[in-house]
Amino acid sequence: MTQESPPHGPAHAGAQHHEHEIHPPVPRRWATLALLCMAQFLLIVDVTVINVALPTVGDELALTAGQLTWAVTAYTLCFGSLLLLGGRAGDTVGRKRMFLAGLLVFTAASLASGLAEDGGTLIAARAAQGVGAAMLSPAAMAIITSMFHGAERNRALGVWAAIGGSGAAFGVLLGGLLTTSLGWEWVFFINVPIGAAVFVCVAIVLKENAESPEGHRRDSPGGIDLAGALTMTAAPGLLIYGLVQARDHGFGSASSLLPLAGALVCAGVFVAVEKSVRAPLVRLSVLTRRNLVGGSVVMLAASGVLISMFFLCSLYLQHVLGLSALKTGLVFLPVAVAITLAAHLSSQAIGRFGWRPVATTGFVLGAAGSLLLSRVEESGSAWTQVLPGFLLVAIGLGAGFVSATTSAMSDLPHEDMGLASGLVNTCHEMGAALGVAVVAAVAGASLETGGNSAPSVSGFDSAFLACAVISLGAAVAGALLLPRGRPDPSQGPVFAH
Repeated sequence: MTQESPPHGPAHAGAQHHEHEIHPPVPRRWATLALLCMAQFLLIVDVTVINVALPTVGDELALTAGQLTWAVTAYTLCFGSLLLLGGRAGDTVGRKRMFLAGLLVFTAASLASGLAEDGGTLIAARAAQGVGAAMLSPAAMAIITSMFHGAERNRALGVWAAIGGSGAAFGVLLGGLLTTSLGWEWVFFINVPIGAAVFVCVAIVLKENAESPEGHRRDSPGGIDLAGALTMTAAPGLLIYGLVQARDHGFGSASSLLPLAGALVCAGVFVAVEKSVRAPLVRLSVLTRRNLVGGSVVMLAASGVLISMFFLCSLYLQHVLGLSALKTGLVFLPVAVAITLAAHLSSQAIGRFGWRPVATTGFVLGAAGSLLLSRVEESGSAWTQVLPGFLLVAIGLGAGFVSATTSAMSDLPHEDMGLASGLVNTCHEMGAALGVAVVAAVAGASLETGGNSAPSVSGFDSAFLACAVISLGAAVAGALLLPRGRPDPSQGPVFAH
């Protein structure tokens, strides 16, 4: 996911002044777009590719259930919580520099992930991948919006948006192919030659004066809100840690209650910081907009349930049913395709019926699919017991993603568009991290990968049931918080993940 950095200060006024002027075309802009999309493709693939390889990684590195959870959530936690900071830093130090630095960090961390010989090293490397992604993604989005104008910008953003669905679909298949043929390490190693090639090409092709015709906002007041970024990362990090501890020691233990309380404290400190600094990451006044809050909540739930499904189904298919990583990837492929198709059809349905009916229907379908999955058995079938329910979830959440993005971005003034986009994309990544932590806590011992006996399916049943409850809650939230009516056709399409 990406964000367009929130505009601030006099530079933004200059951008508005030039908005209707004729911009000379940027040389080699389409080649640059292809390179930027390739880098973004790597980031999206790494959200889903790990899920298919996860059972094999867990076996070979002897990961505990808590470490399995962190292997997924460390990436999405750092990616999501640092997105807004990455966008602001790109405006300050230069978008090309930030893109290249982020790509360098992501590529080096991918190499470290593949070389990891224990859980701690893998989790640290995955967190570093997330930091690099948070630096790279908003800078790439900002470069694209600066290079293209008018109808060309819409086409460029359409290509960028397609990366989300294709990356998710390719990731599940690639994870199975690489894990089965070359080993799980190659789901990370493959990023290294591609990342290095993109780094060299972008360094040569993208000129400093082409990335932002209006100039960088180095003179923006207040600098970078490091305190806000720190507390924004610490709050969900402590929440996830508390959930992992609760899984092992119970919710009443001090080891779980203390980090959960710390998460609340950090959330309160974040609000206090954002009220006091001159240039906050999040202007709290924008959170009074009901459309944005509703869209963010829906995105949080949709992403949380979807990535949790990949996480749970991968472990169930491989550790309970004994499928290979490749066969698991093949089972997941129609699911990823269904998400993309549902998102496309839902965008048309929203224009006809409105946000609330589409989102509510989508989450009800997601709840129905989750309930079907909550009946899995130790000797079940991937094609008759897993795939039908997962397809229902995919169709429903495809509608949820589109409803969340388009509703959050509706009826916003121009100066709030970048911040709103960043918040929604942050919720996408944070939802993934929190969702996996929640279902892992519910599944309990069923996620253990060691031992000679097959894990119990009772934990899987409970975790899928939790996904159903979350989906129903999101359906109610969507019906109450999303805007009434339909989008204004005169505003044109909103491109998103």
